[in-house]
Amino acid sequence: MGRTKSQNDTIYPVIFSRSLVREFSQTGFSVALSLLGILLTVSAVKLLGLAAGGALAADAVLAMLGFGALNYLPVVLSASVFISLLLTLSRCWRESEMVVWFTSGVSITRFIWPVLTFSVPLSLLVALMSLVISPWALQQRAVYQTRLDSRDDVSLVAPGVFRESKNTDQVFFVDSLSDEEHQVSNVFVQSVQSGKLGVTVAAKGFVRSDPNGDRFMVLLDGRRYEGTPGTPDYNYTNFSRAELRIEQHAAKFSESTSKGKSVSEILQNPTPENIAELHWRIGLPMSLLMLSLIAIPLSYVNTRSARSANLIVAILCYMTYYNFMSIAQSWTVMGRMNLVLGIWPVHIMFFGVFLVMMGFRTRFGGFRRS
Repeated sequence: MGRTKSQNDTIYPVIFSRSLVREFSQTGFSVALSLLGILLTVSAVKLLGLAAGGALAADAVLAMLGFGALNYLPVVLSASVFISLLLTLSRCWRESEMVVWFTSGVSITRFIWPVLTFSVPLSLLVALMSLVISPWALQQRAVYQTRLDSRDDVSLVAPGVFRESKNTDQVFFVDSLSDEEHQVSNVFVQSVQSGKLGVTVAAKGFVRSDPNGDRFMVLLDGRRYEGTPGTPDYNYTNFSRAELRIEQHAAKFSESTSKGKSVSEILQNPTPENIAELHWRIGLPMSLLMLSLIAIPLSYVNTRSARSANLIVAILCYMTYYNFMSIAQSWTVMGRMNLVLGIWPVHIMFFGVFLVMMGFRTRFGGFRRS
C-alpha cells in the first residue's frame, strides 16, 4: 500500500534531518582533527625552538603544548562547525542534491532545524570550554611557568646543549647525565667576573645539597683558565676538586590576567576588563550559533559561476565577525561600550544579516516555503 501525504510529511523530515546531521558530524570530525593537528604542529615547532634555544626546559614542552591546546580548543571547534556546515551544504548545491529536497517539498528554512541539531550541543561544549576549561588551562600554565622560573640553572641543563644561566653570566655544558641526574661528565662552565673571562672544564662532577638548602656543583679532575679577552695574560690552574655555588631563583608570582580568571573571580571583581572577558567567553558559543545559521544561505553555489566564490565570502564573514567581537571587547574595556551590552550588538547585527540573507534566498532564489 502506498503512503499517504501525512505519512510522507512525517518521514521526509526525519530522513532529511538524519542524513544532514550525520554528514555534518563526519565532516566536522575530519575538519576538527585537521585544524587541531595544524595548531599542535605549529605550537610544537615554536616550543621546540624555545627549548633548543634554552628559553624553555625540554621536559616542559609537552605540558605547555597541552595547556595551549586546551586554551585554543573553543576557537578550533567553532571554526570546525562553521567549515563543516559550509562544506556539506555547498556540496549539496554543487551536486544538485538541493534540487531533490526542494522538489520533495523541503524549503531552505527547513535546513535550520538539522543545522541547530548539530550546532547547539557543540555550542554548549564550547561554552563549557570557554567558561571553565580555557581559564583553568591558562591558570595552570601560569603556575607551571612560575615553577620553571624558580628552578636552578643546573636542573635546566640538558646533555649536549649549551645552557645560559638566567641571572648570572655563566654558560653550562655537560656531555651526559646519569639516570639520577646528579652525576655529570665532561663539564664545561664559562663565566665572566670583574671583566675577566673564566673557563672551567672537568672530567666529571655531581650536585651537592647542604642542610641549609644551598646547592653546589662539585667538579672533579679539572682545569680553569682565567684572563682578559684579547690579551695574552691568562692564568691556568689544575684542580682535583672545585665547588660552584648554584643560584636559586625565587618564584615570581604575577597577578593573573582576566583571561586566566574563573567566572566567580570575574563576578567578584567586575572591572571593565573582567566584564569584557566574560562577554567574550559567552560570545564564543553565541558566535558558533550565529555562524551556523549564516552558513545556510551562505552555502549557495551557482554551478554556472565560480564555485569558490561563496567560500571567499564565508572566510571574510568569519574574520569580520571575530574582528568585530574583538573591537567591541576593546571598546568595553575602554568604556566606549556599555558594560551590560558588551559585544551583544555584534551578535544581534549578524543575526540580522542572517535574516536578510535568508529572505533574499527565499524570495529571489525560487525556494518554496514549507
